[in-house]
Amino acid sequence: MTTQIQIIFYSMYGHIYRMAEAIAAGAREVSDVQVELYRVPELVPEEILEKSGAKAAQHAFASIPLIKPHQLAEADALLFGTPTRFGNMCAQMRNFLDQLGGEWMKNTLVGKIGSVFTSTGTQHGGQETTITSFHTTLLHLGMVIVGVPYAETRLTNMQEITGGTPYGASTMAGADGKRMPSENELAIARYQGKHAATLARTIKLGRSL
Repeated sequence: MTTQIQIIFYSMYGHIYRMAEAIAAGAREVSDVQVELYRVPELVPEEILEKSGAKAAQHAFASIPLIKPHQLAEADALLFGTPTRFGNMCAQMRNFLDQLGGEWMKNTLVGKIGSVFTSTGTQHGGQETTITSFHTTLLHLGMVIVGVPYAETRLTNMQEITGGTPYGASTMAGADGKRMPSENELAIARYQGKHAATLARTIKLGRSL
């Protein structure tokens, strides 16, 4: 019995994409798991993406398919990746979530694992508020929220400036956007992916008994 994992993200300059890849790698460590990556649609005008350099950065993951609301029902676990915008999720992710009214009405996401990871520009740029405010939507949809327990000891790394919260994996892009996820941050993301996939598989197997 295969457990279906969906990783749904928005990335402007590639930071969240790299984290999503790490989440996927961790999930794939669990046996009998199928992992799919999806993007949410872009909202920023093409000319602005070109001018900011985002268009060139997004080329690396442009082949990843766009998600449709009805597809979420196929998954056993949903892991969402979003950069922060003033302490909240980005507009692209909010726009997608706001299209889930039909799934909410049908209770199709009730009991599924839901997990969130993020990226900020600075060390105190709203990592925790972005993730925990995202959780509100997942709770309305009836999902079972999974974070990163302190069994992942990299959360307590004091030897470097690093992202990583008990609410979900995180990274910092820097004010100029040039900093990419560190190995410590990617390792926490891999842990989150494996942890969420393990719990999703356990729940699915339990329901089949």
